[in-house]
Amino acid sequence: MKPINDAHVARPGLAVVEIAAADDATAFALQHLLAAHCAIAPADRTTRDPGEPGVRLRCYLDLRQQPDI
Repeated sequence: MKPINDAHVARPGLAVVEIAAADDATAFALQHLLAAHCAIAPADRTTRDPGEPGVRLRCYLDLRQQPDI
């Protein structure tokens, strides 16, 4: 994954969440749970690192805003 950009955590209430899960369905289910509680810039795909187990997903949260439901 790319390094976290300073702009993604420039203010209180902004966060970057990296999810490691056994499979895509689990990673996206967790992202969906986060989206129910705060505004989120969701990921549309997971990544796999050669030689590492499972998948990874990164999403960006803004705790200052309500979720778009």
